[in-house]
Amino acid sequence: MFLLNYNPDLTEEMYSIYKEFNFSASHTLNGLEEGHPCMRLHGHNYKVFFHFKGELNANGFIIDYRQLQPIKEYLDTVLDHSHLNDILKIQPSAENIAFFLYSKFKKQFEQLYRVDVKETEKTMASYVED
Repeated sequence: MFLLNYNPDLTEEMYSIYKEFNFSASHTLNGLEEGHPCMRLHGHNYKVFFHFKGELNANGFIIDYRQLQPIKEYLDTVLDHSHLNDILKIQPSAENIAFFLYSKFKKQFEQLYRVDVKETEKTMASYVED
């Protein structure tokens, strides 16, 4: 079977995909100005997007989505319904959560180049490799 867009001789082709995951967690943000609402204990229903880029393999994938199961398992068993201040050793801002998750999974998934973290429908932070 031949894939329409797959040509193993074109090594400079670059594709990208992303996979969305979800978890719910609480946190507090320290060091903010007096009265800032994020200093109080509160929570979010996080949406996290892991972005991958690379060349296509013989199956026409950058990476099989099923290979991303370790990410889902980590989010479900460690971060979901947790207090992020107890898990992360850094301020649990959306920006730092994106960096934390990128750092945690980059070695396992070399095609990973970006992680986005949405705390609300109107806000998102990203960590993108240089």
